[in-house]
Amino acid sequence: MFGIPRMKPLAIFLTLLASSLAVPKDLTGQMFVFPVLSNTAHVQLTPNIEKILFNVTICLRFYSDESKLQALFSLATPSANDGLYLYQGPTGGYHFVVGDQLATFLALPNNRNQWNSICATWDSSTGLTQLWVNGAASPKKALLPGGSIAGIPIIALGQDKESYGGTFNTDDAFVGHITDVHMWDHRLSGSKMQCYMNNLPFKAGNFLNWQALEFTMHDKVVLDDKLDDKPCSGDKEDGV
Repeated sequence: MFGIPRMKPLAIFLTLLASSLAVPKDLTGQMFVFPVLSNTAHVQLTPNIEKILFNVTICLRFYSDESKLQALFSLATPSANDGLYLYQGPTGGYHFVVGDQLATFLALPNNRNQWNSICATWDSSTGLTQLWVNGAASPKKALLPGGSIAGIPIIALGQDKESYGGTFNTDDAFVGHITDVHMWDHRLSGSKMQCYMNNLPFKAGNFLNWQALEFTMHDKVVLDDKLDDKPCSGDKEDGV
């Protein structure tokens, strides 16, 4: 996870080339499925805008029954392997990294075999960062005050690169489903994050937008219809 970046020009070129070939797609009602433990399976995302980040909000939903460390979202830059890194610990706690600095949040919901909605925020001016999970807010902690996230990002779902342009490993790999990924270049208010978590109308991410997402799937990842827990409507089965 953490360490000094080891530049691999060919790997970085191929990664950025894959990003340039991605086409925006509306993924409403769909999810990425990571069905097996793998050191290669991931989804690479291409941001909608290019800019230095001084404030960040990341939101997504995940569904898993695993009790291992699991990478949910990672963003690497030339100067920081873990420019932004959001992951779940093996005992259910959550961890957020900004510019290779780590904060741990232990007392937050973790519902296995159910959808979990998680948002992470960071404000450079104070360094204050906070996680929200299923409507519950963590205490605020400080990461990289006065810092920034700069450089061409490599963004991945379900994995974390060992170095910028480097490889992955199974220790960090996610197994389960991920959906509704959004990222903003500013800090959302608590009320707006609650709208996201409660599936109420909210303004889509301007940095990453699930309704217009540029992505490439690598290895054992499947795009499928999203699971839900709504009661049966009584409609007849298809073909009946």
